[in-house]
Amino acid sequence: MKLLLLCLGLTLVCASQHDVAKCNLDMSQISGEWYTILWGSEVREMIEENGSMRMFLEYIETLDNSSVLFKFHKNINGVCGELTFITDPTEEKGLYSVPYDGYNRFYIIEAVYNEYVIIHCMNFQNGKKTDMILMHARNSDVSPELKEKFEEICRNRGIQKENILDYTKDDRCLQARGSPGAQSSSAE
Repeated sequence: MKLLLLCLGLTLVCASQHDVAKCNLDMSQISGEWYTILWGSEVREMIEENGSMRMFLEYIETLDNSSVLFKFHKNINGVCGELTFITDPTEEKGLYSVPYDGYNRFYIIEAVYNEYVIIHCMNFQNGKKTDMILMHARNSDVSPELKEKFEEICRNRGIQKENILDYTKDDRCLQARGSPGAQSSSAE
């Protein structure tokens, strides 16, 4: 009986999150166009201008084999180029991996499928792990409350506010979205 009540309680907690997917994430629901809004990192240099992880999401597609395709734009030598990654599911449910700038593992912390997704990425290179938290949204603007929520998630995972960058304020590669030649960046 206690187990039944516990299961019921956990179900209600998951259901009470309204449309926020945390418990039973449906990866097929994240397919489509996205904008990179905020990116926090333990190592700020990785996400600053010319940083290895400074990239702007355009599109996510879930594939039939349970892999997930990510299409990004990144300033490469002053030009916004396209980077496409196919991430593979790991043995651990909801955890994906992809080689880039070392090795990365990530999972979705939270998603409202038609609004935003928050991802925890762990980058491993040269024997060091760096935690990063990313927020992508269906529109290029989100509410101040959602930005505050993101800052709290980062803080709870050890990422300081000064290591959170708002990519919407300086998204030079955003102009390249959908253009076949990916326009030049005006980066200094």
